[in-house]
Amino acid sequence: MAAVHATVAARSAPFGWGGVALIGKPGCGKSDLLLRLLDAGWRLVADDYAEIFLSAGRLYAQAPPAVAGRMEVRGLGIVPRSPLPLARLVLAVTCDQGSPERLPEPERLSLSGGSLPLIRLSPLEASAPARVAAAFDRFRSGMD
Repeated sequence: MAAVHATVAARSAPFGWGGVALIGKPGCGKSDLLLRLLDAGWRLVADDYAEIFLSAGRLYAQAPPAVAGRMEVRGLGIVPRSPLPLARLVLAVTCDQGSPERLPEPERLSLSGGSLPLIRLSPLEASAPARVAAAFDRFRSGMD
């Protein structure tokens, strides 16, 4: 099991809870994007750090005990949130302020002995939650 600097949100899928690992430097907007995903019906798995592990060929994420059920909301501090205990990862999202390519080459991110499809986006753009949902749906379909 590896502790990864990532925020993980999940939503219901035919196989259970499917997760998205949001990865990026501190202050890049991961928690802001998480708040907007939660507002759109996603669930919190882990904010800021996640334990990611491989089981039966699939990657899973959970919150370390120190951060479980808590998230940082800039300007408010640490707030409690009801977390999911576990999610099967579907996608990794690299969050940065640059403009993503229109038609990027497919990428993958290796984690804990497995790999995930990877997309890049600016987490503060208004369309970021919709892009995450579209990518989730695209890559989830191969996991059902």
